[in-house]
Amino acid sequence: MQVALIGFYNLENLFDTINDPSKNDEEFLPDGANHYTGAVYNDKLGKLSDVISLIGTDVSPDGLALMGCAEIENDTVLSDLAKMPKLISRNYKAVHYNSPDVRSIDVALLYNPKYFTPTFSEALFVPLVDPNGAPRYTRDVLYVEGKFLGEKIFIFVNHWPSRRGGEEASSTSRALAAQVARHKIDSLTKINPDSKIILMGDLNDDPISPSVANVIGAKGDIKELKPGGMFNPWMAYYKQGIGTLAYNDAWNLFDQILVSSGWIDKQQKGFYFKEARIFSKPWMIQQEGRYKGYPKRTYDFSHYIGGYSDHFPTFTIFIKEVTK
Repeated sequence: MQVALIGFYNLENLFDTINDPSKNDEEFLPDGANHYTGAVYNDKLGKLSDVISLIGTDVSPDGLALMGCAEIENDTVLSDLAKMPKLISRNYKAVHYNSPDVRSIDVALLYNPKYFTPTFSEALFVPLVDPNGAPRYTRDVLYVEGKFLGEKIFIFVNHWPSRRGGEEASSTSRALAAQVARHKIDSLTKINPDSKIILMGDLNDDPISPSVANVIGAKGDIKELKPGGMFNPWMAYYKQGIGTLAYNDAWNLFDQILVSSGWIDKQQKGFYFKEARIFSKPWMIQQEGRYKGYPKRTYDFSHYIGGYSDHFPTFTIFIKEVTK
């Protein structure tokens, strides 16, 4: 039996310390509001590598074969993260494009070449507009095709627009980002309904939100899944009140990994979906103060508190039966 893990982690403002005039990075500079020094940057890299190095290692010693990530400034920070002592042996490589996002944060895909070989990738633009008709720039959707231990798979890494201005008022923006991904998914499943697709990301919406449940059409019940449809394994967690981030003492489950119908059949020769998990350890949780019980974040306002991220990572387990 072969096991492979695919995960997602919002790295919470992983910036480098170098001023890039083309980026909105002033807050995250040594003389910026957050006093984001080299020492802070290196400590944050170490903390993130502590987490990533352990995700799923109880299931597979290699840890994550693939990891989508959000809130990174550029490919330099990914390269620095991959070189951390606890991760360097995995030889992680990255697929990344600069997004036009106003916060200067991007999404990316880290992959272990032992498991995955990218064959094609592109950034899918999300055409948001403000009420006055002016363009509003957000994160692109990262689309990657590749060979997953010989099998062709299709990956979408997302960080949909935030809930700033309120969940309802901002919902059309997330629906539009979801539509960009859905359009591409439709083009794949039209050719082959059994295409193996992964849609993951910080969706800024829960499994029951319209963007996920209606636009993507993700089902929480496998029995409702049709060929070419998307399954959402996080619905059960969400209904139990379990989440990946907390706000105003309520949990949300924004960090989701959806799998297409092609992954579901356990009798197939290739990999099939087994289960989904949220990765959290007591040391990743804030123990005191106003964020007590929440994921331990990097900053409390502009005060560095040496946490990990304000989101917990998620991961999915895939299994392939190997005949001797």
